[in-house]
Amino acid sequence: MKSLYYLNKFLWKYRKLLIIGAIFIAIANLFALYPAQFVREAFDSVIISINTKQETSSKISNTLLFYGGLIVLFAVLKGVFMYFMRQTIIVMSRKIEYDLKNEIFQQYQSLSIAFYKQNKTGDLMNRISEDVSRVRMYLGPALMYAINIVILFFLVISKMLSVSTTLTSYVLLPLPILAIAVYLVSDNINRKSEKVQEQLSNITTIAQETFSGATIVKAFNNEENVLNIFLNSCKQYTKRQLQLVKIEALFFPLIITMIGVSTVLTIYIGGLESFKGNISTGNIAEFIIYVNMLAWPVASVGWITSLIQRAAASQERINNFLFLDSDIQNHQDEQTPILGDIIFKEVSFTYSDTKIEALKNINFSIKSGETLGIFGKTGSGKSTITNLICRQYDTTKGSITIGNISVPELNLNSLRTAIGYIPQDGYLFSGTIRDNIAFSSNDKHEERIIKAAKKANILEEIMNFKGGFDTIIGERGIQLSGGQRQRLAIARTFYKNPNLYILDDCLSAIDANKEQKILAELKKESKGKTSIIISHRVATLKDADQIIVLKNGEITEIGSHNELLENKGFYSQMYQIQSNKDKKTDS
Repeated sequence: MKSLYYLNKFLWKYRKLLIIGAIFIAIANLFALYPAQFVREAFDSVIISINTKQETSSKISNTLLFYGGLIVLFAVLKGVFMYFMRQTIIVMSRKIEYDLKNEIFQQYQSLSIAFYKQNKTGDLMNRISEDVSRVRMYLGPALMYAINIVILFFLVISKMLSVSTTLTSYVLLPLPILAIAVYLVSDNINRKSEKVQEQLSNITTIAQETFSGATIVKAFNNEENVLNIFLNSCKQYTKRQLQLVKIEALFFPLIITMIGVSTVLTIYIGGLESFKGNISTGNIAEFIIYVNMLAWPVASVGWITSLIQRAAASQERINNFLFLDSDIQNHQDEQTPILGDIIFKEVSFTYSDTKIEALKNINFSIKSGETLGIFGKTGSGKSTITNLICRQYDTTKGSITIGNISVPELNLNSLRTAIGYIPQDGYLFSGTIRDNIAFSSNDKHEERIIKAAKKANILEEIMNFKGGFDTIIGERGIQLSGGQRQRLAIARTFYKNPNLYILDDCLSAIDANKEQKILAELKKESKGKTSIIISHRVATLKDADQIIVLKNGEITEIGSHNELLENKGFYSQMYQIQSNKDKKTDS
């Protein structure tokens, strides 16, 4: 339950709504209490009238109508204040739900790339949706009914004791048994619910991965296998859900049984006490109403306990993320200029999750305003270098400096604002082309958007779309070709106009002609700025001021294009192979 302490700050924030809600609960219970007294007075009046024969049937009827009218009036007033009660406490819970979701989302954004590699997307989604919903049930219904139980028990039991201590003790006897029984059932429900929740997370993950990888699934004609995996997971979910339903089915029989026992005791003991002259007949009717008023709140103790337990489990899952410190911390609050030479000195890096050593004692420098080319096979460490410059990771060993300042000592926001990073996959968001190009800014300048699209050599294709820049591209840009997605990602970087350009093999799906046009525009845009171009094509790198060749995380060659050709090394060999392929393609 300690995990729920985290929510106290939200309860304090919305304490006014909580206090007002508690007052409304108290008033509603007061209006609920009086009808029992009206029933007693009506019973006693009628019985006295019948026994003494002093009143006519019309007067008795008027008396009953009077008390009946009071009961209806007080029931209406109770309903009004119950409405106000829900409008305060339930609204409070919704506000806290909103704040908590925002806090979780902000935390997700602050965590490093390593975190997302180690956690399933479906599980992350489940925590911000299902887990938060469970917490809201604690903050709303559970808290509201808990306050209601406390106030109701105080008012009702005080009233019952004032009438008859003996009858009260007998009437209340089954209620603790009911509370314990319901608690045990609720505890079992909680454990079953956890298993259901785990399986639901699994289903969410499978579904999300299938939707995201729909192209691959269809390409491999693997729909049936994926469907079977999903169906098996659903079967497990259904099995666990049915087990939960069987346990939940015990709730109402328990409640009805205990209400029946209390009612029988009320009539029997009340009859004896009435015969002795200790209470009136109307008191028996009054007590039966009190029993029914208490029975459901007592039964709900188990339900409330279950809600609290579920909320505690969910909040603990949430806290596991909220209390995580990102591997990447901002050590500089003030904005810092991102200018000067980039120097790698004895840099090594090992991925914490896989323990793969991606870089080994890397040494090189990029002069401010120059272009660096990085060449190597897949898995050679090319992308790792860019991730270290962008500070998605920190070095395991060695140092990286920009303008003689260590990268970790730079303001993180300043660093990432200054960098225009274009990955190979060119991730796009499910919105319009306009939104994707202007992603780096809240303001969408039409002229800048058009210029960026033109420089990326995609303007003409955009204008041919029916919606133009307002075309919806779908999740991950599924409506576009691979080359269009890459060029749109390049346009997004041109729109940003950064100080440092990083192209991570982002031209792989673009034909040679368009590639050369884009590189020409990049040369214009990056004049006086530093650029890093990663590519598996030698032709893309030949104009770079310096080229490094990576193999198994180590630099095997370094120099200009011509110098590397003269070395007759791996770079030169690949140049010859690729040149021959291009000649065959042209012919």
